[in-house]
Amino acid sequence: MSTLITNIAELMTQDADHRVLRDAAVVVEGERISWLGPAAGAPAADEAVDAGGRALLPGWVDSHTHLIFAGDRTAEFEARMAGESYSAGGIAVTTGATRNTGDFDLTRLALGRVAEAVAQGTTYLETKTGYGLDVENEARSARIASTVADEVTYLGAHLVPAGMDAEDYTELVCGPMLAAVRPYVSWADVFCERGAFNEDQSRRVLQTCKDAGLGLRVHGNQLGEGPGVRLAVEFGAASVDHVNYLSAADIDALAASWSGWDGGSGTRGTVATCLPACDLSTRQPLAPGRELLDAGVQLALASNCNPGTSYTSSMAFCVTTAVLQMRLSVHEAVRAATYGGALALGRESGNDVDGERAVGSIAVGHRADLHLLNAPSATHLAYRPGVPLTHAVWRAGIAQPVR
Repeated sequence: MSTLITNIAELMTQDADHRVLRDAAVVVEGERISWLGPAAGAPAADEAVDAGGRALLPGWVDSHTHLIFAGDRTAEFEARMAGESYSAGGIAVTTGATRNTGDFDLTRLALGRVAEAVAQGTTYLETKTGYGLDVENEARSARIASTVADEVTYLGAHLVPAGMDAEDYTELVCGPMLAAVRPYVSWADVFCERGAFNEDQSRRVLQTCKDAGLGLRVHGNQLGEGPGVRLAVEFGAASVDHVNYLSAADIDALAASWSGWDGGSGTRGTVATCLPACDLSTRQPLAPGRELLDAGVQLALASNCNPGTSYTSSMAFCVTTAVLQMRLSVHEAVRAATYGGALALGRESGNDVDGERAVGSIAVGHRADLHLLNAPSATHLAYRPGVPLTHAVWRAGIAQPVR
């Protein structure tokens, strides 16, 4: 079955050539994009969809979420809004609620969050463990995550549980816990931050998980300057996320990691993932996205959907914030929320030849993940902040429910 989507006012491809097409059309065949170009030259298809002069983007790629949780942290949010500072300790509240929730309800809650994200244009997403923090519950979280998300990250190194020695817990993370989650995950992460895991502990987690064949990511430089960025670059991590507090050396290291990459091939570096909704909720300085881009660092935007510091699945909100407050252009922000997220997950390439279809961009052979806005251009995402603009969503070529 093929579908022609025509009468597209603006088609923002986010492909290697950064093309923006006017009066365009796209043909979807099965789960793939089979053609795109001027609407006047579109081939015939089994069915046609009139975009009505709307803008078409790649679906959002949300490369950083924490969806496997139960419980509520409204009181913590209210206290923070009243002036209390954020610390990593609140994770323990969610851990208790998550451990006390059965598999069925935990899965139901996660599926609801995924559906909410998809209805707003997210077509590919990652999620993490990290609210179990013992062998049984981390393995359970990983198993459930593998049924609801596109990519699963092991984050046993999220916080040292109360009553446990940090060194003993790090050994658990690197040993029995890693073995228990390994069948369900393809990535590993560590919260390298004061109040969480120090440099030596983070290094052990990263090395052990790398030796186990997992791709790496790092939570780093959220609450202050620290070793997170340096470790991420040293270990060749796919991304380092948060990056609120960066020294000139951190920015230089991230930029240097991309020196062997020409925009589509070569040696990829470490993506800097900014989480602006989290920054607003924790009242941290917004990550220096403009400075990172200007230095040549590849940037991603992600929701960081979690119950404590960023309880939103709205990638459009993140894009709007990046434009209005982080000084990104609309095109840069959309690219960071689509292609940048794919790059952070190693899914920016792939085509009909290798069978591993790329996400985050619109090109022939890529997965048909499409987001049609109820607006004539992507500029409206920032021009009309807070207005729900998702008109239609296709995920792997299948139309999704939109609220």
